[in-house]
Amino acid sequence: NMFKEDGSVLHFAAPKVQASVAANTYVVSGHGENKRLEELLPGIINQLGPDNLANLKRIAEGYAAAGKKAGGEAGAAAEEDDIPDIGENFED
Repeated sequence: NMFKEDGSVLHFAAPKVQASVAANTYVVSGHGENKRLEELLPGIINQLGPDNLANLKRIAEGYAAAGKKAGGEAGAAAEEDDIPDIGENFED
């Protein structure tokens, strides 16, 4: 996996690596796919460094916001379901 500046990842499923140590040259070949970091989690957590901390924080905030939004909508619907509409006035 090669991590890009924009937070995406160049993912090689079966990379082939060739090296010439004397020339300090390395070649990674194979079919590479651009993927979002979210698509590869949690399998690549051990490959992440401190430079990816900001991306992980952004992902966590996105999941937290989505959870709050879904929880808020479900909570409002549950409150409406708790009180049945009787349609009559029993105080008269």
